[in-house]
Amino acid sequence: MTKIVVLVKQVPDTYSERKLSDSDHTLDRESADAVLDEINEKAVEEALKIKEAGEGEVTVISVGPDRATDAIRKALSMGADKAIHVSDEALHGSDVIATAKVLAAAIGKVEGYDLIIAGNEASDGRAGAVPAILAELLGLPQLTYVRELTVDGSTVKADRETEDGLTHLEASLPALVSVSEKINEPRYPSFKGIMAAKKKPVDTLTIADLGIDAGEVGLGNAWSQVAEAAPKPPRTAGQRVEDEGDGGSKVAEYLVGQKLI
Repeated sequence: MTKIVVLVKQVPDTYSERKLSDSDHTLDRESADAVLDEINEKAVEEALKIKEAGEGEVTVISVGPDRATDAIRKALSMGADKAIHVSDEALHGSDVIATAKVLAAAIGKVEGYDLIIAGNEASDGRAGAVPAILAELLGLPQLTYVRELTVDGSTVKADRETEDGLTHLEASLPALVSVSEKINEPRYPSFKGIMAAKKKPVDTLTIADLGIDAGEVGLGNAWSQVAEAAPKPPRTAGQRVEDEGDGGSKVAEYLVGQKLI
C-alpha cells in the first residue's frame, strides 16, 4: 500500500482584498475569506489518482490557525483519508524555515510514508522554498515543478516543464514531489464525500506535541521580517484626449512620453 502525505494550506481568497496587519506587518488572515489553496487541491487530486490506481492511503497535513480546519475538510471531502492539523499561537509569523521544520516533525507522525506531495508555492507567500527545505530536512530526493507524475512500484517518475522543454525525473521512494499548475484539474467534492469528511479523523497537534520549542518558531525567530508597509495608492483618473482630428497623434505622443512605444 502506498502511503501518501499531502501538504495543504489555507490562504486568503484571491478575490478578497489581501492586506498586512498594522501591528507586525504579517498577513492579516482574518480580514479576507479563506480557502484551500488551488495548487494544494491539485496536489490532493494527484494523490487520489495514485491511490485509485492501486491500494493507497492519503493523509493531509496543514499548519495554520483553527480556521484552517475548513481547508482540511475540503481535502477530506475530495477523498483524502485522514489529516493532521498543527495549530499553535507560537507559530504566528513563522518563516519558511520554521514552517518546514514543523512540517517535517508532523510528517514524522505518519508511519511508513512513501510519498510527499506539495504545491510548488503557496499563493499568499509565494516563496516557493518549503518543498526543497523540507526534502533537505527529511533527507529525501525531491522532484520539483512536476506536471506529470507516476508511481511504479518503489519508483516515482515525473516530467518537469522548463523553457527548454521537458525534463524527465526519477527517484526511489520515499520521495518528495512538488507539483505545478499544469498537473491536473482537481475534482469537485461530491455530497457523499462532504458528508463522509465529517467523520474522518483529524489529529490536532501543538508544537509541544511535535517536540519543537517555541524559541525555534514565530515572528521573533524569523530570518526575515517586513519592517515597513504602506497600502498601495488609490488609482488616479486617466489622461483624457479630446479628438479634434488629431487624436491619434496625441495618443501616440503620450505613449512615447511614457516610453511605451
